[in-house]
Amino acid sequence: MSLLYVIEQLNNMENPKRENRQRVANIVLENNIFFKHLVTITFDVENKVSIKAAWILEWICTHHNLEWIIPHLDEFTSKINTLQFDSAIRPCAKICEHLANAYYAKTNNEVKKHLTTHHIDTIIETGFDWLITPQKIAVRAYTMNALYFFGLEKDWVHPELKHLIETKIIFESKGTKARGKYILDLIEKHRKTTL
Repeated sequence: MSLLYVIEQLNNMENPKRENRQRVANIVLENNIFFKHLVTITFDVENKVSIKAAWILEWICTHHNLEWIIPHLDEFTSKINTLQFDSAIRPCAKICEHLANAYYAKTNNEVKKHLTTHHIDTIIETGFDWLITPQKIAVRAYTMNALYFFGLEKDWVHPELKHLIETKIIFESKGTKARGKYILDLIEKHRKTTL
């Protein structure tokens, strides 16, 4: 019943306008069992309703509470590489960026306690896949940010990211060029502080 109800609410969304995303998010926020269904539907990658589920998943993680994703990190990180629709990849890339930001935040938070090395490795691997395949600018931007943060501890990430930016990403569009240069500057600053 509840899974079908969530699917029905997603199908009733005509477009991703703020009020539509907030309306469905409110339904999920009022009954948190629906959040698990949202994660499941997001990774039903053959079904176009998965796009709408990804919109709501990201909306809740961005505008309400990122920590709602914590009990679902195993499923989220193990399945993000299966996403096929651009419109589902973008919100999931944004969630990965939020996880990286929270993990490296100065203040203590639940993400730091629950995001494991395995989760991080899976996000990194998927992030590099997203950078070497045709993706929208937003996916590239969110992914470069996440990889920069995770590269603070994983020595091999920054050199690989730098190489991809300099040889591929920086030539794609004005947006990716600007973000790429920004990330290259961060990598260089970090390199200098660790010498």
